[in-house]
Amino acid sequence: MADKLHGVESSAISILKRAVELDTSKRYDEAVTCYQEGLQLMLEVIKGASDAAKKEKFRQKMMEYMGRAEELKKFVKEEKTAGKQHEQIQIESNATGYSYEKLFSRFLNQFLTEIEVEDPYVRSHHQICNFLRFCELVVKSKAPVKEIRLLTGSDEKPELQSQQHEKLGQLSESLQKHNIKLTIKYSDTLHDREIRFDTGWVVKIGRGLDIYKPTENKFSIGFCDFDLRPCHQTTVDIFNRKYMKDSNEAPEKIV
Repeated sequence: MADKLHGVESSAISILKRAVELDTSKRYDEAVTCYQEGLQLMLEVIKGASDAAKKEKFRQKMMEYMGRAEELKKFVKEEKTAGKQHEQIQIESNATGYSYEKLFSRFLNQFLTEIEVEDPYVRSHHQICNFLRFCELVVKSKAPVKEIRLLTGSDEKPELQSQQHEKLGQLSESLQKHNIKLTIKYSDTLHDREIRFDTGWVVKIGRGLDIYKPTENKFSIGFCDFDLRPCHQTTVDIFNRKYMKDSNEAPEKIV
């Protein structure tokens, strides 16, 4: 009986270890399955154990794994449901209420670790400031982001190019203090503008991050608060490439 219980315990530990590995690799569907199998075996171990201290230790670990499994189950279900839809937002000229926080906050969750930004026009001072504001939003969020990758174009004028690289370099140093690595690459042929999150979500904006009109002066309402800043006309497309790819059905468009 003791040998059988020991075998069950070894299996439970092995399967739960695999669950953690899958969880870390963001293979959440498989991780949930392994958590459930491992927890079932752990329950058998708890029922058969005679050592009270060991029982309590396993019970605490079981509650920990159970909480994580439920968290993943809920996340996967919500992401699959939302991922089958293609959301489109039409921002009209001079419209307000479209801060980066409103557009991107929902994607900055506890499962996000990497962000890719492709925008050929993070060049001039105000465009770099826009990117800085986006990075600040990431830093303020609870998302455990470890890396932001920026692919943009270089300014054509050598003097402005030098300023662009210097400012982005300073931003990179600042992000490092928040344990976020900024990787910057330049391309002369880049045209697409999109932001990709490693949870599968993609946000494509016709104008990239440069969606705001300038205010009349630095003391006009909307200069500091982008929710109050008038926008240029543009279209925002939001979809989840991971779940749309897994689905055989055409995505439902929500406008």
